[in-house]
Amino acid sequence: MNEDILINITPQETRVALIVQGAVQELHIERTLTRGLAGNVYSGKVVRVLPGMQSAFIDIGLERAAFLHVADIWEARSHDGGAAAATPAPIEKILFDGQVLTVQVIKDPIGTKGARLSTQISIAGRMLVYLPQDCHIGISQKIEKESEREALRKRLQGLLPADEKGGYIVRTMAEDASDTDLGSDVDYLRKTWGAITLGARTRPATSLLHQDLNLAQRVLRDFVHDETATIQVDSRENYVKLREFAQAYTPSELTRLQHYTGERPLFDLYGVEEEILRALGRRVDLKSGGYLIVDQTEAMTTIDVNTGGFVGGRNFADTIFKTNLEAAHAIARQLRLRNLGGIIILDFIDMDNAEHRNAVLAELKKTLSRDRTKVSVSSFSALGLVEMTRKRTRESLAHILCEPCPVCAGKGQVKTSRTICYEILRELLREAKQFNPREFRILASQEVVDLFLEEESQHLAMLGDFIGKKISLQVETAYDQEQYDVILM
Repeated sequence: MNEDILINITPQETRVALIVQGAVQELHIERTLTRGLAGNVYSGKVVRVLPGMQSAFIDIGLERAAFLHVADIWEARSHDGGAAAATPAPIEKILFDGQVLTVQVIKDPIGTKGARLSTQISIAGRMLVYLPQDCHIGISQKIEKESEREALRKRLQGLLPADEKGGYIVRTMAEDASDTDLGSDVDYLRKTWGAITLGARTRPATSLLHQDLNLAQRVLRDFVHDETATIQVDSRENYVKLREFAQAYTPSELTRLQHYTGERPLFDLYGVEEEILRALGRRVDLKSGGYLIVDQTEAMTTIDVNTGGFVGGRNFADTIFKTNLEAAHAIARQLRLRNLGGIIILDFIDMDNAEHRNAVLAELKKTLSRDRTKVSVSSFSALGLVEMTRKRTRESLAHILCEPCPVCAGKGQVKTSRTICYEILRELLREAKQFNPREFRILASQEVVDLFLEEESQHLAMLGDFIGKKISLQVETAYDQEQYDVILM
């Protein structure tokens, strides 16, 4: 399946869309003001050690202190030349307040949580990942043949300098790489690590020692593969910069790199803008007439499958089966598009047939296998739900592009006008028992005032008679439906 990569660059943000067979499969957005931190290396200062949680807060110069767990401290897990220890040493015996150490961000700050750190540094190249504190050579699990794995290991060992003490992970892209490509990657990674160690010795605490590549550069390093047909960039200046980067690190991609000069905006041409709007909605329509309802909460995401108007198939069980199969493909795509992570609960339409359930689960796992983010899927539970997890490494699309509604505060619903009317009546009675003004004035939205003047006029008049005070109404156009004030005149 041919894949096209679209890169839309403006001074304020970079947006990347992956198009497969005319459909948007992935969206990535990086804003200049809030560029992701994952992969960055800092000189961090220990602010506070928490023995009870076996964690520490580290100041790396951000608004919120970052979080380091004992399991992510390389020194706690290693002994005898780097072998992993069975039981980590207690954090209070490794770290102390005010200590300066080199740390890497492994997870961006999300919501109210600070960045998560590790003291084991890893630097990603095109073909290799460098682990300067390790000493072994690992091979990507996607390279399955043992003979190929061993051959790659021996080739890399032959290319390493005699003084090399670090370890490497050979990425899938190295499978067809030449010795020259591998050697160039080794040189680049060692130079990068040299700059980091020099900065750690000479620069003050909380300094940024190494920043990961920007989104457009990461596309060339991580996203491109044999099935990538074109990489289209709509900015002339950045196209030139990307060509220079590709010449230095990914020369094989130069033929795919194109400068888009069409009159229509690149994302409009491929329908990406419409897809972004759809990816922010709760409802996802399926071609069969069925649909998904996607609800994202702080703790988890739920996806509910419904038949909707789909009446195809020989019988009802067949209809449900076909809808669930289509939903499995749509769910995998929506997870990538929206970058949903953490715990995800899938509520497929109930199927009595065990073969149908197994087929839907197999189809889901097959479509999820194309996801570049780590995914784990369980079987159907006793309640007919599928539980899965998807590694959360950055904010979801909705969290990047949206904020809670100022009217409903993110609840997704507001109190009715009638509910507000009754709240105001109770508030008037409460105030009348405490104060003795000449008049009560109600400031409220147009909808609430209209209801008081029409259907609720009798209740308002009855209350006025009961408290023996005049009650007047005033529309405040700036108020939303739930806002009101009771003024004592």
